[in-house]
Amino acid sequence: MVLSLNNVSLSFGENQILNNISFLLNEGEKCALIGDNGTGKSSLLKLITGEYTKDSGDIVFKKDATIGYVAQNQDINSEKTVMEELLDCKKDLIEYENRIRQMENDLKKVSENDMAEYMNKYHSMTEIFEKNGGYTYRSEINGVLNGLSFADEADKKVNLLSGGERTRLMLGKILLNKPDLILLDEPTNYLDIKSVEWLENYLNNVSSAVLFVSHDRYFINKVANKVMELFGSRFLSFNGNYDEFCEKKEQFIDSANASYENQQREIKHQMEVIRKLRSFNREKSIKRAESRQKMLDKIERVERITNPDNEMKLFLTPDVESGKDVLSVKGISKSYGDRTLFEDLGFEIKKGEHVAIIGANGSGKTTILKIINDLLKSDTKCEIKLGSNVIIGYFDQQSNVVNDDLTLFDEISDAYPNMTQTEIRNTLGAFLFSNDDVFKKIGVLSGGEKCRVVLAKIMLSKANFLILDEPTNHLDMTSKTILEDALNAFSGTCLYVSHDRYFMNKTADRILSLENGKLTEYLGNYDYYLEKHVDNSESAPFLNTVKESSVQSENDTASKSDWIEQKKAQSEKRKLENKIKQVEEKIEKLENRLSAIDDEMVKPETSSNSAKLNKLCQEQSEINDELSKLYEEWETLNE
Repeated sequence: MVLSLNNVSLSFGENQILNNISFLLNEGEKCALIGDNGTGKSSLLKLITGEYTKDSGDIVFKKDATIGYVAQNQDINSEKTVMEELLDCKKDLIEYENRIRQMENDLKKVSENDMAEYMNKYHSMTEIFEKNGGYTYRSEINGVLNGLSFADEADKKVNLLSGGERTRLMLGKILLNKPDLILLDEPTNYLDIKSVEWLENYLNNVSSAVLFVSHDRYFINKVANKVMELFGSRFLSFNGNYDEFCEKKEQFIDSANASYENQQREIKHQMEVIRKLRSFNREKSIKRAESRQKMLDKIERVERITNPDNEMKLFLTPDVESGKDVLSVKGISKSYGDRTLFEDLGFEIKKGEHVAIIGANGSGKTTILKIINDLLKSDTKCEIKLGSNVIIGYFDQQSNVVNDDLTLFDEISDAYPNMTQTEIRNTLGAFLFSNDDVFKKIGVLSGGEKCRVVLAKIMLSKANFLILDEPTNHLDMTSKTILEDALNAFSGTCLYVSHDRYFMNKTADRILSLENGKLTEYLGNYDYYLEKHVDNSESAPFLNTVKESSVQSENDTASKSDWIEQKKAQSEKRKLENKIKQVEEKIEKLENRLSAIDDEMVKPETSSNSAKLNKLCQEQSEINDELSKLYEEWETLNE
């Protein structure tokens, strides 16, 4: 065990952030913490680091455990270079190495009498040095420099780095220190795909326990062997990667809701039994009803669970259908100073295709989209041709197509006046704006929030050709799923730039890989690209993946058997209903007889006739005994 939380809660004022959170993290375990924005994921990490103080519960660490924490934004101010900062992580080894080198230099000064003792000490130090990675730490540092894209910036001063670069640097330092517990908050935010793949490999091989917050589902699939989710007021935890977690979560919700439905049926049934018993209006039946009511009041109610992944849908419907040829690009080039991004690029897109452009940061992916949309000019004469009836909906991170003076609701309502209030709220909800958020002025939103509003408008634009630059940035997992489903159901065409490998796997049917200024085409999703990219030079990557599907016909014998069983069950049910009805008729008949006996016994001529009175009393006693048996039989049949 490295970390244990037991019933930990956190609140800010009246706002409950975390409620009775409990989990165990073992040595070497790689655990992803997921959940919608605002559910308290980062707050949980800050509780573990001690930055926040818990309201209640216990947080226990392994004795002498070391912790490394990388927040989303790191404020590192240093006059040192990137290399010097990374070397600081190995300063103990470097100091040890210097002592060994000094011993080697002093060797000639050692007398013959002291030589044996001196060499024993020297060998002991080199063994310790080797055991602690003394001969590999420089290659480790170089690996981090290359893996986190610092190879060309090793001599750059830290105080000149951007915020994202400083976060990457802190990530590198934590990885080199190899603490017992590594805490990472959105570690892939500032990494390109190659750096993310390097990080995946590094974390899979490190012995530290890792707890990380992420919205990168592909990354979670590659690294995590446990996934925990802050889900509404619940905390769910299952072993496995993200896909396995989703499957188990769905099973959990189905099971919980089945329990809810069963309980609701049972409650309804018991209330009906209680009503019926009271309607008999006898002392024994009323007591039975009261007893059942008390039992019903003590039942712990099961709650219905709603899965937001299934609750909200977004539909993209083009106004008009485009021609078969949607886009043709020929001969575009772009350079900045001495740096050439690409030269003489060309490609075509046909109707209905979903094409993803991938490549390293700074390779020119966004530049291609801007040239297509005439926001930048190609350095050379080129041809960009749109097909017939093509209507573009373009989204980029700096889109300025919203009015800062309007509320979110009015922005959508003015653009699409035929939408109902519910439709507008549902659309904004899909992009993480709920409740009173829809009445915020756009001018007070953050950059990421504005991007989400723009994306919502693009999704509603009725365009038949969507061009999207990093559409999943600033979206949580639920919203990404909604967007994926919408794009997969979209009858139009889509071209997008993305680092989200899971998103590409779900939505792309073609990959354009921008490497060394050239585009290479892969006819498949991201996994297909990975498979073919390895031996790109040896085989043509333009092979289409053929998904084989086989539909197994229903077994006639099994179907007939099911039909027979169904008919048998229906017959048994009818018999039971008839039996209940018969018992109720007997009860009603005996109740009526008891009422008649009561009326007869109060008559003067009966009360003075002891023989007749005794006979009525005997019949009354026998009827009550019979009624008790019938009540029990009726309750049993109803159960």
